Amino acid sequence: MNRGSFGRRVVTEVEPGQAANAAPTPDAGHDAAPTPVSQQPDPREFATPTTLGQSPGGIVDEARGAMRAQLLTRIDPTAAGRMSPEGLRVEIMRLVEEIGSEQRLQLNSREQSTLVQELVNDMVGLGPLEPLLRDETVTDIMINGPADVWVERRGKLELTAVKFRDNQHVANIAQRIAAAVGRRVDETSPIADARLLDGSRVNIVLPPLALKGPTLSIRKFSQRKITLDIMAKQGNMSEEMSKFLEIAGRARLNIIISGGTGSGKTTLMNAVSRTIDPGERIVTIEDAAELQLQQPHVVSLETRPPNLEGSGEVNQRDLLKNALRMRPDRIIVGETRGGEAFDMLQAMNTGHDGSMSTVHANTPRDALARIENMVLMAGVGLPLRAIRTQIVSAIDLVVQIERMRDGIRRLQAITEVIGLEGDVITTQDLFLYQYDGENRDGTLRGHFAASRYRPRFLERIASFGLEQRFMEIFGLEG
Repeated sequence: MNRGSFGRRVVTEVEPGQAANAAPTPDAGHDAAPTPVSQQPDPREFATPTTLGQSPGGIVDEARGAMRAQLLTRIDPTAAGRMSPEGLRVEIMRLVEEIGSEQRLQLNSREQSTLVQELVNDMVGLGPLEPLLRDETVTDIMINGPADVWVERRGKLELTAVKFRDNQHVANIAQRIAAAVGRRVDETSPIADARLLDGSRVNIVLPPLALKGPTLSIRKFSQRKITLDIMAKQGNMSEEMSKFLEIAGRARLNIIISGGTGSGKTTLMNAVSRTIDPGERIVTIEDAAELQLQQPHVVSLETRPPNLEGSGEVNQRDLLKNALRMRPDRIIVGETRGGEAFDMLQAMNTGHDGSMSTVHANTPRDALARIENMVLMAGVGLPLRAIRTQIVSAIDLVVQIERMRDGIRRLQAITEVIGLEGDVITTQDLFLYQYDGENRDGTLRGHFAASRYRPRFLERIASFGLEQRFMEIFGLEG
């Protein structure tokens, strides 16, 4: 890409009636094929008034405004779209220096660098979100409109100084995120689930449903590879619980991970999944793919929303039924939230031991009740006792995780599903978190207690040669 093609005045090249960001004509001097119009950055998106930790008044002055306006007329979006971020940064910096010299605009080096980074973020990134996405201390990003952006750090919410220009700027970023994974979000379809390239999960709600402007909720995917050992060292669980979950995963127990929103269910599932044998074939089913399994033989399936005509939808239940024909050793459902619960139980009961899923619930017993209700949603017409029999036969463990009021995520309980007494599902807690008090710094003080019960699946553990390890964890005699 030569500098001349990047720095052309796009406005002078547009024919009457042609969009300002349309692809250049063949004689425009570009070597490569032009980028399609739908993929080109909208020049109106390029300007953002703030970056992380800076206020609008300290940045947006007349000189920068004039510089930004001049830059937008000289940037060719087609050429910019074909450049690497670093190459784009170099070219924009060259233009900034050139325009500053021509127009005698006074910008110091820091202001120039900030302006260049803003433009690069908008053209090849996600605009004002980029500093937050790069910040490893941020776990969640919540955008409640252009001037109301919050983050979660260490389990606590914080209001940031990040701002978008207006509602349309936020909507443009949201549509770019959705389009990257083949999804659509606009006024006719204002709700969408998507993901970023790094696996971070994104939920989008646009007006008229979101009254204060476009709303985005981003659950960042940690770049750290979290293991059960790391979670134990962080205080999320005890060392005994970590070892027990490793045994449960290797012995192919069927596990439900239960918890509230943001409690760490997916992180825990990723950690437990590391215990799966590399020789097994795993099929994952999710609304928006975010599981990061490390095994070599993983098939990832993702649901598809309906098209403009309302047809073509593929839901989790459809994918689960198809997964049974794919010769899986294990099936992992990212989150069970509807009638697919019946198909998941069927899979667990028909030779796909070691399957896992998550469910939103506050206690292990609530999780079982929710699964029961979701099976009823499938409309299979089974009596309640038959459904509970299926649950007892399919599920071995419910692992409850909670984000507690000090912001730390802890395993609240590991509960075994034992059987039926009459029409009631019976359970027993193998591990429990017990609250002891509060430290001066606001963190909770407690301990993880083991029950010392012999679980009903002990024979299964023994068949995998793990009985002795299990006995050592619980301090039991053989």
